[in-house]
Amino acid sequence: MERISSKYFFIAALAVLVIDQVSKFFMQAILAPGEVKPIVPGFSNMVYVWNPGIAFGFFGKHPSWAKYLLMGINLFAAFGLYILSHKGSKAKQIFCGLIAGGALGNLIDRVFHGMVFDFLDFYLGPYHWPAFNLADAAISIGVCGLIFLTMKEDF
Repeated sequence: MERISSKYFFIAALAVLVIDQVSKFFMQAILAPGEVKPIVPGFSNMVYVWNPGIAFGFFGKHPSWAKYLLMGINLFAAFGLYILSHKGSKAKQIFCGLIAGGALGNLIDRVFHGMVFDFLDFYLGPYHWPAFNLADAAISIGVCGLIFLTMKEDF
């Protein structure tokens, strides 16, 4: 019987987790709270923002106990993605690992700071996408990848 490996899940998750935490540490070191530095004028900035909510700042004004609920959801999601990827293709393992690594990266922020640090700001004219970080980007890429795999019926 062939042994099923989840090594691609763990490699992707660990890579995202490390890159996310290093990037947040670096950005907090070079930016002051509330500071905005243009990257590509008219399109993107580096910003210093703490997000107490979830994606796009939703539920930012929540009771203090809700952060523990969010932490539990992060852990449950990461474990669920491991289970989902365990018998999957390399691509499925990688996409699940991207999501899990991003969830764990944001979980670390919640554990140590009570909120998530965001530093990327993209916009066109007055229209800004909510600030985000590399963990958020990995989650988005992983979700899009899983949708693609599902559409290919390779899921």
